[in-house]
Amino acid sequence: MFAPAGLHPVAAERRHLDQLAQAGADLFEVGLATEDAALDGPVIQAAYHRALRRGSALDAAVRAVEYAAGLRPTVVMTYWEPVRRHGPERLARLFADAGAAGVMVVDLPAYQAARWHDAATGAGLRTPRLIPRTTPDAGLPAAVAGASGWLYAPASTASTGYRGPLDIPAVTDFTQRLRAVSPLPVVSGVGISTPALAARVAPVVDAVVIGTPVVRALATDPDRAAEVTAAFAQALHTPASTETRA
Repeated sequence: MFAPAGLHPVAAERRHLDQLAQAGADLFEVGLATEDAALDGPVIQAAYHRALRRGSALDAAVRAVEYAAGLRPTVVMTYWEPVRRHGPERLARLFADAGAAGVMVVDLPAYQAARWHDAATGAGLRTPRLIPRTTPDAGLPAAVAGASGWLYAPASTASTGYRGPLDIPAVTDFTQRLRAVSPLPVVSGVGISTPALAARVAPVVDAVVIGTPVVRALATDPDRAAEVTAAFAQALHTPASTETRA
């Protein structure tokens, strides 16, 4: 389950994380707020901007990870700009000390990949990689090089928050292409906007991350976030998708 750090005051954020865990979230993906979240849609971008107005985004993310990691395995989702600004080695160490299992840099520049992987590995962090579906077969080995933990295969080629239909055969094909070049589990998210869509994607991949539907609730009516989480968790924990995670 994805949750942006710093959206609410600390006490409220911790209460929300407790509620999401109790509602069925098996893993937390904590978002480090940034101004230019180019791969995200308006809901998550607005949440990030709101978090940034509250103060230090990095401090907020570290606090969120420290608490979330006590509830469920926790990873951090970030863009390269905060990593560059704070320094790969410092940022990796901060999140590792906070209890994160890994950090995924969704727009990791190829020329910075080796430095980031060295910093993260040195801190004991896994380095999941987001692989665009448009990546050609010839480019897949380079795209997955250095990845650890899992590969992230977006269910949609749109930005986060997409609410249209999903091309399940295309997701299936891309998952098979990834498995042909890497033994890592394949995780999917982006565009999985309803529990019904989650149930359709789940058998194709090893895990599913739900983002915008939960963030929308957290931003507008936090008490509903647990209800939204529970609906997705129920769809994912069916006999046909027992290997999935919310």
